[in-house]
Amino acid sequence: MNIKQKIDSLNWTEIAASLDAKGYAQVKGVLPHDECERLKAAYPNGALYRKTVVMERHNYGIGEYKYFAYPLPPVVQQLREYVYPYLAPVANNWMRQLNKEHPFPANLNELIEHCHQHQQTKPTALILKYEKGGFNAMHQDLYGEIYFPMQLVFILDEPGRDYEGGEFVLTQQKPREQSRAMVLKPAQGDMLIFTTSFRPVKGTRGYNRVNMKHGVSEVTEGKRHSMGIIFHDAK
Repeated sequence: MNIKQKIDSLNWTEIAASLDAKGYAQVKGVLPHDECERLKAAYPNGALYRKTVVMERHNYGIGEYKYFAYPLPPVVQQLREYVYPYLAPVANNWMRQLNKEHPFPANLNELIEHCHQHQQTKPTALILKYEKGGFNAMHQDLYGEIYFPMQLVFILDEPGRDYEGGEFVLTQQKPREQSRAMVLKPAQGDMLIFTTSFRPVKGTRGYNRVNMKHGVSEVTEGKRHSMGIIFHDAK
């Protein structure tokens, strides 16, 4: 089964319901083991990347990540291109619930063109690497005026075998309430879809905008690699 067939075979009704209810969806076994290993093995290949960020230098956490350059590796481009059309209707429903205009286009190419019209021309897909003691502080991946409200992460190592700790963490801040944390431990090849910045939550007077951030808890043993797919480009 190729990447498109795998994406098309997923239960997108169930995924959309999870995104609406919780702000994230965890999908098992989207990337096969061999593909995860190939992505990790290519990490040292500087020709694939446009930029390397050492997180400690910016107080982002402890670890390193690299942004892919255009053209993206085929599997990265395919995931970005094939998942987006399933998420655009969910995103547009969120915009309607929050009384926002400017719906998102039905395909990725139109979104990228819109980004480029606003001088956001740099690809944002990336590989992240953490060793023992590494973590990622809570943050949002916005990169400019134009941003899509959902993004993906794929875990490339197996928790309990390749690393310990390193849980994926989401925080949600409802108006006039304490923050809520959601801690996830996806397996190798799992796909997490989650909110980039905010989501609608129904209250007594309609829908409220709820802000969300994401990060990674401390890796206590081993090494942890993951791949992030962000649909909008950066300035």
